[in-house]
Amino acid sequence: MTQRQPFFYDITLRDGNQSLKKPWNTYEKEIIFNHLVELGVQGVEVGFSAASDMDFEACSRLAQIAPNNIVISGLARAVQGDIIKVAEAIEPANKPRIHTFIAMSPFNMQYVLNKTPEQVRKIAVEAVEFAKKTIGKCGEVQFSVEHFGDCHENIDFVIDSLQEVVKAGATVINLPNTVERTRPKKFVELVEKVYTALPKDIIIAVHNHNDLGMATAATVESYFAGAVQLECALNGLGERAGNTNMYEVAIALHNSGVDVPLNLEKIYETALVVSDMSNVKIYEKAALIGPDALAHRSGIHQDGAIKTKDMEKGAYRPIHPSLIGRKDDEKLGFTSQSGKTAIFEIIAKAGYPISIHEAQRIAPIAKAEAEKIGELSTRNVIDIYNNNVLNIKGAFKHHDLERVSDDTIKLTFSYKGEKYCIEESGNGPVDACIKAIKKAGFNCEFLNYEQKALNMGSDASAMTIMYFKAPNGETIISRGCDESTVQANIKAIFNGLNIIETL
Repeated sequence: MTQRQPFFYDITLRDGNQSLKKPWNTYEKEIIFNHLVELGVQGVEVGFSAASDMDFEACSRLAQIAPNNIVISGLARAVQGDIIKVAEAIEPANKPRIHTFIAMSPFNMQYVLNKTPEQVRKIAVEAVEFAKKTIGKCGEVQFSVEHFGDCHENIDFVIDSLQEVVKAGATVINLPNTVERTRPKKFVELVEKVYTALPKDIIIAVHNHNDLGMATAATVESYFAGAVQLECALNGLGERAGNTNMYEVAIALHNSGVDVPLNLEKIYETALVVSDMSNVKIYEKAALIGPDALAHRSGIHQDGAIKTKDMEKGAYRPIHPSLIGRKDDEKLGFTSQSGKTAIFEIIAKAGYPISIHEAQRIAPIAKAEAEKIGELSTRNVIDIYNNNVLNIKGAFKHHDLERVSDDTIKLTFSYKGEKYCIEESGNGPVDACIKAIKKAGFNCEFLNYEQKALNMGSDASAMTIMYFKAPNGETIISRGCDESTVQANIKAIFNGLNIIETL
């Protein structure tokens, strides 16, 4: 089957709007419409003009401002009054379309319409004929089989009726899954039967509701079964559980190698605007646009995400966030399921120096805290870093350092409450302090140190990084931070001693 380029037909302003607790007025609809234009949709169903004077006014206004290349459609029941209202409302549009419908499922014909199949077919054909006559040569007629997803038992009747409807002037046949009741494959099989039976110049459309959460799947697979017009809503707005989400369909097709004629980078911005204006919050786990859609909390996922963060394809994301206009990147949340990679990235991103070995050392401390309070905020993680890297409280406590002469210092410290005051000489304060600690009877195998200028806060401008060899042979990294370089050195020494003490 040769695939035609998908035609994105937006239903936010009609199906989405009618589901809102407070439907939009003309001004609000115009804002959403302008975002649809920027997004690049090819068709917009601007409303149900027979519903109210406000809706008629909105339909008319949007038809007036619509770009010439966008199909402007209005919904009408299969009655002449509605059809006339639509034609009047969208008359200013360059590409007007009347969309009329009637249910053809056995259940609805019997229990809702209270009509025979023959009566329904007659209504459908006459409505299309009237719509075609009313819209004239410059416009189109779309016909929908409401509750098409429930037409398994009478699909032959539906196909025969649609063939008559096409003869009457409909060029777009819409097949809605008005209420999603079963798996997408059963619906797609019906779509394929209609596609096969109708002339190939007829556009097949699908309009899927999300009652079971599979509207995107049904829509995407319907495209590969012959449906070209994909009726979707921004943010998935719609009756009950909503309609097919446009963003999900667009990206699923994009990832399948289909040429998607939308400005994908406008998706995220549009989603935020629609959420704000509809007063319907974006679910935190919503695909692509949710606040948590880029979040990783599992240690394994965090490790893979970090290793591939600068690549177009990520280990644990379907797209690069920039594809849909997201400026934020993958984020790591620290929970009891997280590990050293998250600690490292959170601290480093906050602007604090840390090694992967330090992250590994403090990860268990962070895990224990997360087990008590849940996910840790960045502030929580930084506090753990400060308390266990820069200001470690332990058995050793430094009290004072006095310079006796150019090469001699007096070091005052305590160990488990016992106070020591040692005078010692050395090649600089660091060497003298290490000797003083050893003189007091404590093993302190110093390896090396380095200093860096740093600006981490109001009083921190120097950092000392020291390396010690622990009794078990492990190399220990400790840090000290202070405005004074000498004090930064001393803090690093005693932080190192307290780290070794815990091993």
